[in-house]
Amino acid sequence: MTLELVTQNKVAGGWHKQYTHVAKTLGGCNMRFAIYLPPQASSSHPVPVVYWLSGLTCTDENFMQKAGALKTAAELGIAIVAPDTSPRGEGVPDDENGSYDFGLGAGFYLNATQAPWNQHYHMYDYIVDELPALIEATFPVSSQRAIAGHSMGGHGALTIAFKNAERYSSVSAFSPICNPMNCPWGQKAFSNYLGNDRKTWEAYDASLLLAKAESVVPVLVDQGEADQFLAEQLKPETLEAAAKRGGHTLTLNRHEGYDHSYYFISSFIDEHLRFHAQFFKGL
Repeated sequence: MTLELVTQNKVAGGWHKQYTHVAKTLGGCNMRFAIYLPPQASSSHPVPVVYWLSGLTCTDENFMQKAGALKTAAELGIAIVAPDTSPRGEGVPDDENGSYDFGLGAGFYLNATQAPWNQHYHMYDYIVDELPALIEATFPVSSQRAIAGHSMGGHGALTIAFKNAERYSSVSAFSPICNPMNCPWGQKAFSNYLGNDRKTWEAYDASLLLAKAESVVPVLVDQGEADQFLAEQLKPETLEAAAKRGGHTLTLNRHEGYDHSYYFISSFIDEHLRFHAQFFKGL
């Protein structure tokens, strides 16, 4: 698979690079991702990877430029991969009204089943299968993976980890959409991407998946108490209840005064990287 280098910058002793490639799982559209390779990464010393899934309207650039994560990633010897949030390009459908919470920039990390979205909107397959295979075949990284995300990306990280415990050593999220079946963002996305049969929505609801899971990887969630989307869209209490019903351990930290922004993420991203480092072998 051909990769095209877009930009590269040395940072914290390692390299931040952006690439584009044609994504088969997304109907052949051209996708961009960013990777940070810490200074320890080499062919003789492959490093583990944290996959970061961003939220609504974001691209690969939001996390890499705003989170302030790269110095700690360099210290720990962890690579970070940040994909885009949806398929892009000519012929990829978007919301006809141009709304921010559906269509381009709002792929919700699922496999769409409804036309016209089902041709390109297979972000679940892209994140779980195609992208890691590409990363591990191209860069000096190991098959050790963790997954993390923010908001819509937090939803994606949690659901992907709960459905694929054998693929990830840990999962973390900032301000995740915890119960999308029962919030406006999720209901809009699911009804369009998946249709009106709510039973099919359950495969992408973190709270339902956690309640039913036989076992889960270690889970860390941070939530700001001043988040403007907390009550209507995020609903972390549903994740807590699900963990209790399923008998699973969940670390959910609530932070007074913090909102939904990258100011919040940058305040606690180091703790998340150190959390994941605990479960990577050889670090």
